[in-house]
Amino acid sequence: MKDVYLFSGFLGSGKTSMLTDVIRQLKEKNLKPAVIMNELGKLPFDSQAVEKDIPLKEMLEGCICCSGAEKTEAQIQSLLLDSDFDVLIIETTGAAHPVEALDAVYSPLFADKLNVKGIVTVADSKLWLHRETLTPQVRSLFMEQIRHAHLLLANKTDLLTEVEQGQVVYELQGLNPHAFILQTTNGRVPLHLLEGLKATTQADKADIVKAPIASLQLGSRLVEFTDVEFSQEQFEDWVRTLPETIYRMKGYVPIEGIKNPMLFQYAYGMVQWLPEYIKMPAKLVIIGENVGSLPVIGMN
Repeated sequence: MKDVYLFSGFLGSGKTSMLTDVIRQLKEKNLKPAVIMNELGKLPFDSQAVEKDIPLKEMLEGCICCSGAEKTEAQIQSLLLDSDFDVLIIETTGAAHPVEALDAVYSPLFADKLNVKGIVTVADSKLWLHRETLTPQVRSLFMEQIRHAHLLLANKTDLLTEVEQGQVVYELQGLNPHAFILQTTNGRVPLHLLEGLKATTQADKADIVKAPIASLQLGSRLVEFTDVEFSQEQFEDWVRTLPETIYRMKGYVPIEGIKNPMLFQYAYGMVQWLPEYIKMPAKLVIIGENVGSLPVIGMN
């Protein structure tokens, strides 16, 4: 399986500086990185920082967590088929919500080939101290990126006094007590901290895997349905039993009387079914908190 890191952080926080330094460390360990870079504009400014010998996919004029989700799946599929790499780094735009960005990475077509290690968020320490100057919507996004990190970089600490540095760490810990917080300049993070992140993907073949995902807010679970079918009503009845901490599901569900598993999507309480004209693998990806202990329909 390929390790995957999702780099998150607000505009100008230092994600690309972190990316180039992590790439350097990976190459020093003779690990081959690949990069998917998402930029909101028409020009790939940040991707110019990636060396020519590294497999790179660019997504311009769109957010990875909005209309770009299907494009992201295609880019990952292309990398898996055509490129030789050990580690995949996905750098999101500064406008990406981390939960939705993580969702865009998961696809039942290749979820069992990727080991998503977690979200690494870079936070501009000075901006954090002046967050009240942001509009409510922007401030909310800024805080959500921090809240859902598995590893959190309090960046640009060289611009703060010691007292301010201590205030930033204290307040960030209050917002996200689960993440390891590292004070940084220029987004420099030791590779071993990334490698030590817990994998967030579990795969079910027949029974529920009860191992908890320790210290992570967000996790995912890949469920494979074998020799079982449901009615849409049965499946939606199960969906209604889910806690609010299940944010997203997508995959292909075998439905009684229908030849091919149907494409199923769930996001924040909304359900969507679409017919499939080719036989897709009956797999479902569940994204949320405490997914390891979630009873899944059809799993004994």
